[in-house]
Amino acid sequence: MNYQDLVKQINQWDHDYYVLDQPSVSDAEYDLAFRALLALEDEHPEFITAESPSQRVGAKAIDDYVKIEHRLKMLSLSNAFSLEETYAFFEKAAKDLNLNAESLKVFSEPKLDGLAISLHYDHGLLSYAATRGDGLVGEDVTHTIKTIKSVPLKLSIDHPPEILEVRGEVFMPKLAFEKLNQQALQNNTKLFVNPRNAAAGTVRQMNPKIAAERDLQFIPYGLGEMVGTPSFTQHSEILAYLHSLGFRKNPHCYAFSGSYEAFVSNYELMEHIRAQLPMQIDGIVYKIDDLAQQASQGFIARSPKWAVARKFPAENSITELLAVDFQVGRTGVLTPVARLTPVFVGGVTVSNATLHNMDEIERLGLQIGDKIEIQRAGDVIPKVVQVVEQGTHRTPIIIPERCPACDALVHQTEGQAAYRCSADLSCNAQGAERIRHYASRKFMNITNLGTKLIELLYNTGRLKTIADIYSLNLEDISNFEGQGEKSAQNVLDSIATSKHTKLGTFLGALGIHEVGEEGAKSIAQYFKTLDTIMAASLEDLMQVPDIGPVMAKNIVEFFQSTENKDIIAKILAAGVNWPVIENQAIDKLPLAGQTWVLTGTLQQLTRSEAKALLESLGAKVAGSVSKKTTVVVAGLEAGSKLATALELGIKVMDEAEFVLATNTLSQV
Repeated sequence: MNYQDLVKQINQWDHDYYVLDQPSVSDAEYDLAFRALLALEDEHPEFITAESPSQRVGAKAIDDYVKIEHRLKMLSLSNAFSLEETYAFFEKAAKDLNLNAESLKVFSEPKLDGLAISLHYDHGLLSYAATRGDGLVGEDVTHTIKTIKSVPLKLSIDHPPEILEVRGEVFMPKLAFEKLNQQALQNNTKLFVNPRNAAAGTVRQMNPKIAAERDLQFIPYGLGEMVGTPSFTQHSEILAYLHSLGFRKNPHCYAFSGSYEAFVSNYELMEHIRAQLPMQIDGIVYKIDDLAQQASQGFIARSPKWAVARKFPAENSITELLAVDFQVGRTGVLTPVARLTPVFVGGVTVSNATLHNMDEIERLGLQIGDKIEIQRAGDVIPKVVQVVEQGTHRTPIIIPERCPACDALVHQTEGQAAYRCSADLSCNAQGAERIRHYASRKFMNITNLGTKLIELLYNTGRLKTIADIYSLNLEDISNFEGQGEKSAQNVLDSIATSKHTKLGTFLGALGIHEVGEEGAKSIAQYFKTLDTIMAASLEDLMQVPDIGPVMAKNIVEFFQSTENKDIIAKILAAGVNWPVIENQAIDKLPLAGQTWVLTGTLQQLTRSEAKALLESLGAKVAGSVSKKTTVVVAGLEAGSKLATALELGIKVMDEAEFVLATNTLSQV
C-alpha cells in the first residue's frame, strides 16, 4: 500500500471509530498500519501533509454536540511495543537532558482503556466536561459526565483554585460491562464489543438517564489549564493532589529509576496482575516524573517527548472458523467449541475459542467458513466477538441429535439455553469428568488419583462410577506403566484418607448440576443429614438461604434417580463417613453475619485453610470486595481487592493480625 492509500485508510478507520462509534478494524491491525505510516514519514518527510493522521490527535467533534475549544491542546501518547522500544525512548530523553537513563525518575500508571475527558472547575465547582475530539476542539458531554459518581461536582478543598482543568479517563469496569451486555442479551439489542466502546457510547448518549444507569468511572492522569494551584515539582505530586481533591487513584502506580531492569520488573508485575484488575487496561504509561525535565523535553506534533505508552500484546485478532466441535462436560452439557485457522493473539498461538451455547451462535449470526474476530484475556480460552466477514461457502452450525461421546439422545432443558446428554452417569464423557470432580482437591481431595490415572482406569473399564474408586486394589493401579507398587499404594492411601470427610464436601463432590461448594455447605448445615437431604422436597430446599428454584429442582431430580441412589449406597457401604453436624446456630458463632475477603499470598495458611477457619467461625468468605465486606485479609502481593478495600474504608488485616484474631476467637 502506498503512502496516500495508507493515509486514506487510517483516516477512514479513525472516522469509523471516533465519529461513528463503529470500529472497523482490530487494534492490532490499526497499530501495524500506523507504525508503517510513521516509518514512511520518517524516511520521506517530504510526504507529510496536513491530512496525515500523524499530524492530529484524534477525530473531529460531531455536529450533534456543542463544540468546546481546549485552551491547552489535549495530546495523545506515542506507543512502544517492546521493552527495547520503551527503554530506547527514555534513553533518548535522558541523553537530551545530559543524564544517564538510570538517573531518570520514571513514573508508571496502568493505561486505562476508556475515553479521554477534560473536566473544568471554576472556583472548585464543575463547570463543563469535554471529550478530547481532535485535541483542539472537543464535544460538551457535561450532561453525562455529571452522572459519574467518581467525578466530584465540587472539589474537596476549602480554598479551591480559580481554574483547574483535570484530565483523565472515563471507563467502564469489567463487571459493569458484563452486566450491560447481559441486559442487551435479555432485551435482544446490540452488544458492545468491549468496555472501551461501551464507555465511549455511554458518555456520548444524548439522554443522561441512560448514562446514569451504567457504572462509569473516572480516574485522572494529569492537569491542563491551572490558575491559583499550588506549585508542583513532580507528576506524582499532581496525582496525590488530585486524590486529595476527591478523585480516585489509579491502582498500581509506581516510581522507579530508569534502569533496564526496573522496566522489566515493572512490566512483568503489571502483566501478572492485569487480569485481576477491576478495569480493562491495554498497556502501561511511563512518564518522566520530574516536571522541570518534562518541560525541557517538550512535545512533538502529536505527543509529549517525556511520556510513552507501552502497549500489551494485541488480544484481538481476525481468523477463519473452520469447524465447530461439541464437548460434553461433567453435567452432560454440550458446549460448542470453535476450531480456527491458527492465529497469534495475546502472546500465544490459538486454534480454538469458546462459543458458549447455541443461543450465542445465533446471536452472532455465525456459520462455518466465516471470518471472525476473537478476543483473548489473560490465560482464558479465547471467545468469538463478532463476525467480520461472511464466508463464500457457509455451513450452518447444528446441534447434534446424539451425544458425541456415548450416542445417547440429546435434549434441551426447558427454559435454558443448554443442551444435555440424556445418559447422565453412564455417558463416557460425563463419567470420567464426574470422577475427576469427585476426587478433586476442592472436594474429596484424593491427591494421588490424578487426571491421567483416572483416564487410564476409566478407559479400561475399571472405573465406571465414583463408587468404583473404593473398590480399586493394588493390582488395578500397578499394572499401568509408571505406576509401581509404591505409587499404587499412595493412591490407595489417599482413597482411604478421603473416607473421612464432611457432609457438605461429600454433597458437593456428587456433582449435582449447579450445586457448588458453598451451596452444598449451606444445604448440609440446614438439613444436617444426608437422608434428610435426599428426601427433601422442592419446597423444603427452597427454604435454604441462597438456594433458588433451579438448584432445588436439580437436587430433587438427582436424588430421584435410582442409579444415583445405588451409587451413593455403595460409597457409604465402602466406609465414607462424616461427623454429625451439631445444632449450634450459625448466628451464635463469633463472626456470624460478617463477610471476609482473602487476597494475596498467605505464608502460614493455605487459602483453603484460611477460608475453612473463617467459615468455622461463622463468616461468609466472598471473592470480591464491596461495601458489605467486613474485613479484607491482605497477604503478599495483594492486588486490586486491597486497593478497593482502602478506597471504601474497609478494615484490612495482614496475615499476622488475621492469625492472632482467629486464634483468639477460636478459644472463646
